[in-house]
Amino acid sequence: MSDVSTRTGKVVVNRAMSLDGFIAGPGHAMDWIADYVTADAFPEVMAATGAMLIGRGTYEAAKRMADQDTTYDGGAQFVLTHNPPDEPDTTVTFLTCGLEEAVATARSAAGDKNLEILGADVAAQCLQRGLVDEILVYVLPVLLGDGVRFSPPSLGRIELEPFSNTQSGAVTMLRFRVRK
Repeated sequence: MSDVSTRTGKVVVNRAMSLDGFIAGPGHAMDWIADYVTADAFPEVMAATGAMLIGRGTYEAAKRMADQDTTYDGGAQFVLTHNPPDEPDTTVTFLTCGLEEAVATARSAAGDKNLEILGADVAAQCLQRGLVDEILVYVLPVLLGDGVRFSPPSLGRIELEPFSNTQSGAVTMLRFRVRK
């Protein structure tokens, strides 16, 4: 069990998802998200975020989208990976430690703000280990038909408590507390 309740900031899984439950399309494509969500669509989320812990796959997908205007100022960025890239990237810190240490490192960087968890595998591992306080989902009006699911079948049951929903244009933001 984590110490998530002892800090002001929370650990929040942040996801954009198609209506049919995919967070990335075939080939881990995420460019379709920018058709619906911009960095300023929900400014309160960005303002509450102090750091991000990102999976390597999500980091690589974001790099492929670098030519799009997908800037998101979520504070310090940490990428959890088994194999840091050979080419340095001064915009992120690569972590090769265990999951709990990675969460603690990123939470420390977030200060009193939230730590966002991005990436299917990292988020599922954090949920399995009881490290997540909330899940935030942007439901987008598109059916992808294939891709990376919101959660892997191995995740198992996680009880959630809905506490907020907000509509902004075609996007619905849903928020859930993770019951512990």
